Amino acid sequence: MLMENRPEIMYLDLERPDDMRLLSNPQEFFRLYRERLICIDEIQRYPDIFPVMRSEVDEADRNGRFLLLGSASPHLLRQTSETLAGRIRYIELTPFLLSEVTGDEVSLRSLWLRGGFPRSYLADDDTSSFEWREDFIRTFLERDIPAMGFRIPENSMRRFWTMLSHCNAQVLNRSKIGESIGVSHHTVQQHLDILKDSFMLRILEPYESNTRRRLVKSPKVYFRDVGILHALSGIRSQRDLFSHPSYGSSWESFALETICSQPEIRKKCRFSFYSVHSGGEIDLILDTGTERIAVEFKASSAPEIPRNYRTALSDTGIEKAWIVAPVRTMYPSTNGITVGSPLDFIRYCSDMP
Repeated sequence: MLMENRPEIMYLDLERPDDMRLLSNPQEFFRLYRERLICIDEIQRYPDIFPVMRSEVDEADRNGRFLLLGSASPHLLRQTSETLAGRIRYIELTPFLLSEVTGDEVSLRSLWLRGGFPRSYLADDDTSSFEWREDFIRTFLERDIPAMGFRIPENSMRRFWTMLSHCNAQVLNRSKIGESIGVSHHTVQQHLDILKDSFMLRILEPYESNTRRRLVKSPKVYFRDVGILHALSGIRSQRDLFSHPSYGSSWESFALETICSQPEIRKKCRFSFYSVHSGGEIDLILDTGTERIAVEFKASSAPEIPRNYRTALSDTGIEKAWIVAPVRTMYPSTNGITVGSPLDFIRYCSDMP
């Protein structure tokens, strides 16, 4: 652990009872270690500490007083009225991205199957990786969600999460999902919000266009870590993945998250998808405000360009278009469309203004 055994840093893990006890009087604790950086892990377990922290930040009057780590977004910390507005900066840390591993075909296949959580990706074999992800899911459902203040039966949330694994990379139909698992439309939305705000899901909103075609207006849902998707789907090995019906949607989720989680791309672009009821579709549109790039995801090493993709490009007037697929070499295709890997596309985007 990078933060442990460093004298200039006071590291606390709030999953440890001993560390939690150290904060029984947080005001005095903060004063005692005022000259050190205090790193608090799993901060979502103690949201009531924020008001005391605000007072300490104002009194110390210097940057870098605290480093707070947690598995929940600010939206899930509403149990406290103190937001630390003006005193805090948020940095989203993702699991391993393709750009952070070696980037060769073996690494790509392994990251695609196992996902990017370090203990899953670095496991000795696929079986150990799968077992770690099963344990992670169980812990998340049984401990993490209740720790965030939500009283949802573990079986109910697991059924919902598993149902979403069958809807990955698809347009979200809340009513249909609710009917399938016997819950209301509002309960579906509550569950979605929890999984989205705990960084388990990405909700991709539809592109707004002036086209006369009848647009799909519901969002699409994606698993942010395909390793979790595969664990919920029972996909244990590369062989299981290649033969599974969700092979294509799994690649779409993996490649899309590889792109959307890239910090330099996330800062420049807004993300959306385009779909019309008559069939035209673009999986991902990146909009910088001055230019737009259309992306289609294909899980083939020799991808073909779908007719409805070309139609959608014509409808939206987008001229820069890519097919992102597990190919070894980037190449130009017909109609000015470029075919390349996720890393090829990331390198292309790095040159955008």
